[in-house]
Amino acid sequence: MRVVARLMDGHRELPGMERGNFVHGGFPLSNLTLTTQEWAEEQFGDCQFGDRRRTQRAVTFAAQIANDTSGSTPQQTKNWGACKAAYRLVNRPEVTHVSLGTPHWEHTRERTSGHWLLLGDTTEIEFGIHRQISGLGPTGDGWGRGFFLHSSLLVGAQSEEIIGLSGQELFYRQRRNKKESRHDRVLRKRESEVWGRVIDEVGAPPPEVRFTHVFDRGADNFEVYCHLLLNRVDWVVRACQLKRHLVTFTDTSLKLVDYLASLPEAGSYELTVRKQKQQPARTARVEVRFGMVSMPAPVFRTPWLKTCGIESIVMWVVEVRETNPPPGVKPLRWVLYTSHAITSFEEALCVIEYYEKRALIEEYHKALKSGCQVETRQYETSRRLEAITGFLAIVAVRLLQLRAVARTNPDQPAQEVVPQLWLDVLQTLRRRPRQSWTVRTFFRELAGLGGFLGRKSDGEPGWQTIWRGFDKLVIALMYAESLKKCG
Repeated sequence: MRVVARLMDGHRELPGMERGNFVHGGFPLSNLTLTTQEWAEEQFGDCQFGDRRRTQRAVTFAAQIANDTSGSTPQQTKNWGACKAAYRLVNRPEVTHVSLGTPHWEHTRERTSGHWLLLGDTTEIEFGIHRQISGLGPTGDGWGRGFFLHSSLLVGAQSEEIIGLSGQELFYRQRRNKKESRHDRVLRKRESEVWGRVIDEVGAPPPEVRFTHVFDRGADNFEVYCHLLLNRVDWVVRACQLKRHLVTFTDTSLKLVDYLASLPEAGSYELTVRKQKQQPARTARVEVRFGMVSMPAPVFRTPWLKTCGIESIVMWVVEVRETNPPPGVKPLRWVLYTSHAITSFEEALCVIEYYEKRALIEEYHKALKSGCQVETRQYETSRRLEAITGFLAIVAVRLLQLRAVARTNPDQPAQEVVPQLWLDVLQTLRRRPRQSWTVRTFFRELAGLGGFLGRKSDGEPGWQTIWRGFDKLVIALMYAESLKKCG
């Protein structure tokens, strides 16, 4: 959900939402690698598989995937020899989700300065119950078959520049005894522990760098806050348990919901809520409250929490609550825990903006499932599916970045971003006169190859139509290059 804040005394966009001053991928748009072969070399050229030839095959296969993200492996590799080479690679025990992703994760975390958000969430990768695939685990209500991915996507705190994945874990759900006691549940390995493991994998930020993890309600767990605290990182986490007892600054123990009711209004603003499945788009007026609390450790503690030694954590809480919603519409309400000190309405708005950017991790999951078609892959073992997911997880970042290029700096001259040959070929394909294009024009015309109509009511193109157009442009570029070689 994207929102634009308007203070009651005038219109103002939230910090970091200004247009025309962004860089992308950690470097200016003019240095962005758009050619698939160079991109694949950057992302997979440092993978360690025990043989340099396997690494080079991984680079080649990654470039083939990037040229046709939604195609099957035979469609991506184009001929039987290349297809067999890809199958042999994916079948190697050295080629795993971890070995494919580690260089990308490490490179993403190598920031030298600035404030970065790490958007974390889990998604299930479902392959259906009718396919014969060995090694998968239960998904959904227990009847599905697949595995889970927990991802940490690193983006700019003051922009929407998308750097990449700072960490990712693939795991399987274990069946549990439905009659287990609360004590048994605390002692066994729990699915929620993945939050802490990925936080530890990302680790502390480099010098002169600030990390803020942004999570939804699934991370509202005292153990998660301990992992964040021990790694010296900040956080913004949406509260799930509004009846949790907290200690206020007056040393009074109150339920969170009661504490929020006692807080004075710090300010109010209007935000635009986009259309949802069950409700139309609307402009909502919301009130903001904030306060400082201390969260005590739970009575029932896991073995890790017992050895951790943390008894309580001081943090701030920010509430965003809609007033006077339309009839039949559930009022908007966010309650956010944060390590950022909140002493003013402006600081509260900044934390709210960080949480709004969490929608980008959901866009990433959409790119992985729809743009890369990860759930339609026809491999017959879970280990091979894990390996192909290692490729697609990084290709999905590229899909998301490609859309960001079109939206973050639309007025930049296109020739500063893409090669002149690309402009010439696209103008020929689109039957447009030879003229200077902006980045916005280039990507709208590129999306036009993918089915984007460009009507006034259509808005800006999404990554799916941009990528479909890019697939067609690559074919045309290959043909143009072959003509040049032929003299």
